Formats: sequence, structure tokens, C-alpha cells
Amino acid sequence: MMMSSGLRKVALTTHVLTSVGWLGAVAAFLALSIAGVSSQDSQIVRAAYLAMHLTTWYVIVPLCFASFLTGLVESLGTPWGLFRHYWVVTKLLLTVLATIVLLVHTQPIGRVADVAAQSVLAAGDLRQVRLQLVGDASAALFVLLITTTLSIYKPWGLTAYGVRVQAAAVGGGRSIIARRPRAAGQYVLFTIIAFVALIVLLHLAGFGMHGH
Repeated sequence: MMMSSGLRKVALTTHVLTSVGWLGAVAAFLALSIAGVSSQDSQIVRAAYLAMHLTTWYVIVPLCFASFLTGLVESLGTPWGLFRHYWVVTKLLLTVLATIVLLVHTQPIGRVADVAAQSVLAAGDLRQVRLQLVGDASAALFVLLITTTLSIYKPWGLTAYGVRVQAAAVGGGRSIIARRPRAAGQYVLFTIIAFVALIVLLHLAGFGMHGH
């Protein structure tokens, strides 16, 4: 069901706010994870990991799900649809993959925070896990920057399903945004999806998850 113009603006505003908030929270998490690895001040290290744990559960996780749900509402309630355009499908896949990785990594985040709360973390304590958190935050920030870029440029045009929907809509006297994907654009699309999927599969398989 298509939303009214006013409702669309509310949905879009909510989606943009939650998405940008998610990106900003991940950027803050990255800064804290770098401080936790590089700082020589034990109090800063402790504070960094405790703040990371709180930021994850009270900011990043809620914004992640809010962005996902508002994105679904925005897609299903507008002519863009959920599976009609390659950029929307790509955003959906990247958001789902990022959410899975986030939930997987709440365990090591909690583990480091628990140790930091109970004792002073020496430079070598949980070193691999702490370095992995830096890598995870960097990868998450990269993925969110991709999804933000897709929202602005809206590349690649219609999917095969979208072409069929457009044909039916035009036949019924209704016009929607249409553009066929270029071959180069499809290659970029598949490369992005394959790269992110590879990262997720390696993490779920246990590679690069030192001490998870």
C-alpha cells in the first residue's frame, strides 16, 4: 500500500535519522576501539571498553534495527519497492549482513568490557580480540558508507522484477522511475555483495575472530 506524501516524508526522515545515527555511533565505536588498543593510560583503556559495551547495546543495536525497519517501511510504502531496484536490494542485503555481524560480535565486546570492569587491562591482555574489534568497526563503517552512498546516487536501474512491475504500471497509466542497469554497474554491484558476503562468511566460520 502506497503511503501519502506526508507519511512518506515522516518515514524518510525517520529512516535518514536512524541510518545516520547508526553510522555516527559506529564511528564513535571505532574511535573508542582504537583508544582501547593504543592508549597507555589504563583508566582510558578501561573507560573505552566500558563505553563501547554501553554504546553497542544502547545506541548501535537499537539504531541498527530501527534503520532496518524504517527502510522496509520506506521501500514498501513508496514506488521504489523492495525488490524493484538494484540499489534497494543491495542496501537490504548489506543491512542484513551488517546486522548479523553486529549481533555475532556483541559477545567479544561484552567479554572485553567484563575484563576491563574487573581489572586493569595490560597491553597484551585479549590483544587479538581488541585488534579484531578495531577491524570489525572499520568494516562496519565501510559498509554503512556504501549504503549511504547508494541512497544518494541510486545506481544500476531496475531488476528483472522491477521491469515487469513497471510494464504493468505503465500499462495501467501509472509511471515510476525506470532505468536499466549498465553492465559495468552490475559488475560493481556483484563485487560489493561478494566482498561483504565473504567477510561475513569468514567471521561466521571463525576466521579472523581471534578469541571470539
